[in-house]
Amino acid sequence: MVTESAKHPCRVLVVAPGRKTRGGITAVVKAYEDSAFWQTWNCHWIETYRDGNSLMKVGYFLRGLIVYLFCLPQYSIVHIHLSEPTSAFRKSFFFYLAHWLRKKVILHFHAFSPESTLNGPKKRLYQNMFARADAIIVLSEYWKDQVAQCVPNTTGTIRVISNPCPEIRLSVRLPLKKSSNFILYAGTVNKRKGYVDLVEAFSLLASRYPDWNLVLAGNGEIECGRALAKILNIENRVAFLGWISDEEKEHVFRQATIFCLPSYNEGLPMALLDACAYGLPIIATPVGGIPDVFRDGKNAVLVPPGDVHFLSEKIELLIRDETLREQLGVESYLLSQNSLSVATVTQQLCMLNDDLLHGKQ
Repeated sequence: MVTESAKHPCRVLVVAPGRKTRGGITAVVKAYEDSAFWQTWNCHWIETYRDGNSLMKVGYFLRGLIVYLFCLPQYSIVHIHLSEPTSAFRKSFFFYLAHWLRKKVILHFHAFSPESTLNGPKKRLYQNMFARADAIIVLSEYWKDQVAQCVPNTTGTIRVISNPCPEIRLSVRLPLKKSSNFILYAGTVNKRKGYVDLVEAFSLLASRYPDWNLVLAGNGEIECGRALAKILNIENRVAFLGWISDEEKEHVFRQATIFCLPSYNEGLPMALLDACAYGLPIIATPVGGIPDVFRDGKNAVLVPPGDVHFLSEKIELLIRDETLREQLGVESYLLSQNSLSVATVTQQLCMLNDDLLHGKQ
């Protein structure tokens, strides 16, 4: 096994969205980049996408492809991150070039919905790529089953490797006096993530807890969300921050009291892993890879997606029970330091790379 204390002669080319792109994949690759794993395996990041207009996106893609063509002959392993169909189509150019040159190729699958990917209109695209990949990384046992059902004879190439929690400096972990109590939602503000359910659930208890508020961080349907809060007469109790910088994110997570993400579909969202890293009690839904990591009553509170009244009851439970909040927060923080730590996750990547190089995958 390769340890992270010595430089490895192998080189790994990482294909993923750009460093300044909003989204979970970028956060995952940044976590790898900041770890010893990145230097040990001589990793180089090929940036294939950035936020912006269509012309900017096309230009960024072409530039990434050109850089990739120059770099590819020098690397042994190509690690490609992909998710929904547009991402998969874009990455297919990189995949087939690497496959043609007989490089070892890892496909790292971050999708949130089988219906839009493995069982959707672009099903054949995923099947063709996954059938030819040397290894497939998925985020949970749920997604391993989904890929295996879609692409026969791939079970032996699939590895379940979680996304890592970010590493939080000790100074950030110091307790701070909170100016107010609030429930935090972080992620794209859309119906799939359950923000509508959360706003409605909060409205059912807001009048009983006038010192509590709801804060939503992320881009998306912000104006729709504000309109909904106004209809429910809680517009003064709900804040939509939009997309926030790393510094703002740090401040918001440090100040939050409860984290809630009532999604309908997920892979393993980085927002939940951020919440773990900051030791927040978590309310989530048992979808995608979430139930592989989070246990109801142990390190989170899990509610069925779409059940607004039950969600409201569980939020109220945590509002009223400070001891339970503290217990759940400690357990979620322990996840970030153990099974979901960057060190644990990158060690699994090291083992996979080793197996590929020695023909064990």
